[in-house]
Amino acid sequence: MKPSRLLLWLIGVLLAAAILLGALPALGIALPASLTPIWWGALLATALLALTDAIWLRRLPSPTLERELPGNLPLGRWTEVRMLLHHAYRQRQSVEVFDHLPQDMDFEYLPQRVELHPGEVTQFGYRVRPLKRGRFEFPRCELLLNSPLRFWQGRRLLECTASTRVYPDFARLYGAQLMAVDDWLNQLGVRQRPRRGLGLEFHQLRDFRDGDTLRQIDWKATARKRTPIAREYQDERDQQIVFLIDCGRRMRSQDGDLSHFDHALNACLLLSYVALRQGDAVGLATFAGEQRFVAPVKGPAQLSVLLNAVYDLQSTQRPADYAGAIDQLLARQHRRALVVLVSNLRDEDDEELLGAVKRLGKRHRVLITSLREEVLDRLRHTEVETYDQALAYCGTLDYLNARDGLHERLASHGMPVLDARPSELGPELVSRYLAWKKGGVL
Repeated sequence: MKPSRLLLWLIGVLLAAAILLGALPALGIALPASLTPIWWGALLATALLALTDAIWLRRLPSPTLERELPGNLPLGRWTEVRMLLHHAYRQRQSVEVFDHLPQDMDFEYLPQRVELHPGEVTQFGYRVRPLKRGRFEFPRCELLLNSPLRFWQGRRLLECTASTRVYPDFARLYGAQLMAVDDWLNQLGVRQRPRRGLGLEFHQLRDFRDGDTLRQIDWKATARKRTPIAREYQDERDQQIVFLIDCGRRMRSQDGDLSHFDHALNACLLLSYVALRQGDAVGLATFAGEQRFVAPVKGPAQLSVLLNAVYDLQSTQRPADYAGAIDQLLARQHRRALVVLVSNLRDEDDEELLGAVKRLGKRHRVLITSLREEVLDRLRHTEVETYDQALAYCGTLDYLNARDGLHERLASHGMPVLDARPSELGPELVSRYLAWKKGGVL
């Protein structure tokens, strides 16, 4: 409990009057004898009223609180939280509310002053923006309650425990279910490439059409029907994709509000959504941190499984052990699959990485994705005007050249590398996947 501005103002007035009553007689200025009893009366009345008001405030019941918090929050997006205050006050009451939020969560419109009216349930809201994935607890809410005479403000803690999960922001994927996949991918900037060949999986028999090749003709069906019948194929729908995600220190670089690790998770979930819609099975494995493995499974429900497997996964300070991660994946994944290795490659990874991916490439199709810091592109295109800028420019070029050299050595051994900025990784991954799938590479 703390004094209000009104009580502090009254105390200040009484203090100024006391100084005046003591100073004027010392200066030889006579004052009416009745002023001193009036001052003491005002002081005693103020003290009595303040004491009575404090007792009233202590006996005043606290409102009850309900918090309407979504069970899932998207990372980096603003979401509204609704609050409901129930009370039994017979007079209008003004309270100041501040909700106790967990760390790593930004907020707007707090603290907030709310008017409580008799016989009504008061509703208000504020906005939160999670800055980190995982599970978060909202423990309690704090209220500043005014006393009936407005002399005091009482601090009340209302226990209202609630929890929520913060997932990678891929809400756009759910909205995409209402439109054709191709149109949605075009909006994301995914480049669709023309198909170079036919699919590998038989779909149906149909009448021969212009543009069909002779090798599509089903001769037995043609003989029975006595009219040309062609076989129609579709892209193979029983393939497997496994993401091998680096959780180490190289993925902690920050570009904008999200780290490279969060960009990588968003990109993997984006490709998972597309691949599951294409009928493929998707799984994942992590290394250089908490090791998790989700076996490849087909069906829309697998996306929720992947989300729940990575929503609270965080990057660590550990170095990336590519050889150990690939050995564990080979022991778990026996069927041939497309393995997408997501990391940030450096030139010192040359020998260890090359030997590991060559072992992996003997049993699986491999795609290595290497995240490139956006600051490197900015430095490379910055005009050089000072000596420090020249040093930064030369250092950037030297680093990028060494990095490109590693990518070329991997490509020369049949290991394709996708070098992309974090914000562009998702569309680039989907473009490469669709190109391989339509070209019969997978």
